[in-house]
Amino acid sequence: MLNLFDTRTRQAQPITPMDNQTVRFYCCGPTVYGPAHIGNFRTFVMQDVFRRVVELGGLPTTHVRNLTDVDDKTIRDSQKANMSLNDFTDKWTKQFHHDCSELNCLAPHIEPSAVRHIPEQIEMVEALIDKGHAYPSEDGSVYFKISSYPDYGRLSRLDERELELGKTANTRSSSDEYEKDSVADFVLWKSRKPEDGENYWTSPWGEGRPGWHLECSAMIHKYFGNNFDLHSGGVDLVFPHHENEIAQSRCACGGDFAKNWFHITHLLVDGGKMSKSLGNMYTLDDLKQKGYNASAVRYVLAGAYYRRPLNFTLSSLDDAKAALNRLKKFDTALAALCVEKEVPNYEQMREIKPSLGEFTAAWQSLNNDLNTPEALGHVFSAIKRINVADLSPEQAQEVRMAFHFILDAFGIVLPEEEKVQEAPAEVVQLATQRWEAKQNKDWAAADTLRAQVTELGWTIKDGKDGFELIPNA
Repeated sequence: MLNLFDTRTRQAQPITPMDNQTVRFYCCGPTVYGPAHIGNFRTFVMQDVFRRVVELGGLPTTHVRNLTDVDDKTIRDSQKANMSLNDFTDKWTKQFHHDCSELNCLAPHIEPSAVRHIPEQIEMVEALIDKGHAYPSEDGSVYFKISSYPDYGRLSRLDERELELGKTANTRSSSDEYEKDSVADFVLWKSRKPEDGENYWTSPWGEGRPGWHLECSAMIHKYFGNNFDLHSGGVDLVFPHHENEIAQSRCACGGDFAKNWFHITHLLVDGGKMSKSLGNMYTLDDLKQKGYNASAVRYVLAGAYYRRPLNFTLSSLDDAKAALNRLKKFDTALAALCVEKEVPNYEQMREIKPSLGEFTAAWQSLNNDLNTPEALGHVFSAIKRINVADLSPEQAQEVRMAFHFILDAFGIVLPEEEKVQEAPAEVVQLATQRWEAKQNKDWAAADTLRAQVTELGWTIKDGKDGFELIPNA
């Protein structure tokens, strides 16, 4: 059973379904106004690892992840691009789905769009007004009344940060995102403004659009009702976004909302914050252009402990590539002994429950608060201990099943076997002549012959006792 640190209680809690059947969890999805960067994907990859560990452990899940396709950013940038909001967000949604597939993330079972759930959001605002938790303003916007909900701040421990609600009782925030520690009545419904263009909907309070915090609550209520097992997002969403979700959901609908809270800590790049001005806000395409594949990116994102900041560097991708090649070498050695060369896919593996043997410790670490770096350490210790040459075909098959069970929990995709390209006879002959010239210290002839080999598309790499021919990129 997976035990996971719960943000609300500040303790590890067992992940068990409230209905004794299915773990129902909600993830705050992307705001689709541009390509997601690696900081975003750290959260989505760790949520994917969470789901895999739960499912491989024997529990089915219902995974809901929303799309924020209407907010300040999407409206602002769609106007700049001279595109309709729908066309603009559809473009970036497709890019997000492509990147998720490249990173081997399982698709959510339900992916609701904020725009397609406007009626549900209006109904929630009406309920909040009727119950005295919200009020319309003079311009047609509607705000949640913080003072009407005494439990506000429990998730983020506002009281521990010595913030007093009474000091800010008359302040409001109409922005979708506002300053940390700014306790204010937050906007549920925004009245139509000229800068919104044609992006508005009719409501009992006039034309306008929903506030960002409202969107998730309405979609959660539609698909999960008043109570569900787990809510997840980046640690930056604890306050105010998730705090606001709790307040408006419990006040509008009752219930306890989320039983557990799973937050993933932020990502640094080269020891500092990501920034467009610094040129280190990498997207998956940026990294692929630098020669790194998505498997290496996933390995880095999944391999760091989610409760500690991850310092992402390009050298960490080089290390990931080397680690993946080592795992591939072990798998290739096992496969050579196995009668069955194919391994079950993820869906099949969920039903098999293989004996984990040497990989038991890795599985235990994953179930101990998703301690992925410790689990990877156990994996490499295991493959170092196992002498593949001593295994029978049956033993190799059992070890390989356990190995792939752990790989599936991480969502790791092993690299393809590198095909060795043989140099043409003409190139081999020239390279051999060049080696002989070098041994005879005929440097001019050696340089001439090297140049001829290079012109034919090959590079000579000298060793102590000979040379290697490598095709030019």
